[in-house]
Amino acid sequence: MEGKRRVQGMTPVERVLGHRFSDPDLLQRALTHRSAGSRNNERLEFLGDAVLGLAIADLLYHRFSDADEGDLSRLRAHLVNRAMLARLARELSLGEHLRLGSGELKSGGRRRDSILADAFEAVLGALYLDAGYAAAAAVIQRLFEPHLEGLEPGVLKDPKTRLQEHLQALGRPLPHYEVREVAGEAHRQRFRVACRLEDEARVTEGEGTSRRRAEQAAAARMLEALGG
Repeated sequence: MEGKRRVQGMTPVERVLGHRFSDPDLLQRALTHRSAGSRNNERLEFLGDAVLGLAIADLLYHRFSDADEGDLSRLRAHLVNRAMLARLARELSLGEHLRLGSGELKSGGRRRDSILADAFEAVLGALYLDAGYAAAAAVIQRLFEPHLEGLEPGVLKDPKTRLQEHLQALGRPLPHYEVREVAGEAHRQRFRVACRLEDEARVTEGEGTSRRRAEQAAAARMLEALGG
């Protein structure tokens, strides 16, 4: 009966986390955006980022025992990024409970990826302060576990790396990348890059908001053309 009353007294965020805060003010601060006042979640976000990084690194280290440092870094980047953290924040319905200033409310701050991702990290920071690392790591593992299914270290290599390895395995020379066009204003440029093989006339192109992204897109198309 006591356990039932404890669950019934939990806030919606506490229920989805599976943790009742000893210090409710920590959770309230974690859900307070800087636009709503000086007692906001920025410091907790900083702490939560570190806790999340360690917990994910620990999880990947033990789950993928044969992965090298590069593979582990790519796996971590796949899991710990703004889009993924915002997705998890939506799964926890954090946006519904955020405290925002009037300007952010009017501009749709509850749905903005950056605000949701920051709030997610802040909640983890608050959880760490309230219950310690083990409790925070357990929640992180539970939330990320569904996103680990089917992950394989080699699959996450970027297209340029995979193309290079594919060509090297065949004893062929490495590709050459050439910027063919840069369009748009300085702060909104788009790049068009060609990927050319040195030992045949095959050329593919890719576009992106940076030279690197355009090269990756061109490499991906070359891989597809080669069946790699």
